[in-house]
Amino acid sequence: MKIFGFLVLLIALILCLSKPAVSITTDTGATQSEAFWYRFQTTIESHLDRPYVWGASGLKSFDCSGFVWRVMSESGVFIKRTTARKLYLSLPAAEKGQEYMPGNVVFFDDLKHCGIVSNAQIFYHAKSSKGTTLDRFDPYWRQKVIGFRAVPVPGINLEKS
Repeated sequence: MKIFGFLVLLIALILCLSKPAVSITTDTGATQSEAFWYRFQTTIESHLDRPYVWGASGLKSFDCSGFVWRVMSESGVFIKRTTARKLYLSLPAAEKGQEYMPGNVVFFDDLKHCGIVSNAQIFYHAKSSKGTTLDRFDPYWRQKVIGFRAVPVPGINLEKS
């Protein structure tokens, strides 16, 4: 009986992991965006506490746009590695009222810095004094926000040749 239970659980796990990405709600109530955000966040967390190095895009060190690029790339969102300013210009604008959605990219300080939104209170980024970290949208950061961009759906290649 234990083997049967184990096999049922194993099959269920395999089926969950092999489902194609679709924009509908699953039986468990999780949407495609929630599943993508979970993968995205797992990738982010695997790169936290790495040192800041200007121009670096991992795996041992990052600058801000290199961190965003690496997380997107490892999550299946393929764009050209570029600066924060060009990244802002290449990503679609976040919808009004959806700026602080998890996974959106936030831009600061005249498009010289960027990070990834976790929620309305916190974001991930590569900070020159601390490396890849989680920070609060405190008054210091909020006053520097220039805009937000949405992360494209995985499978869409925005890299231009």
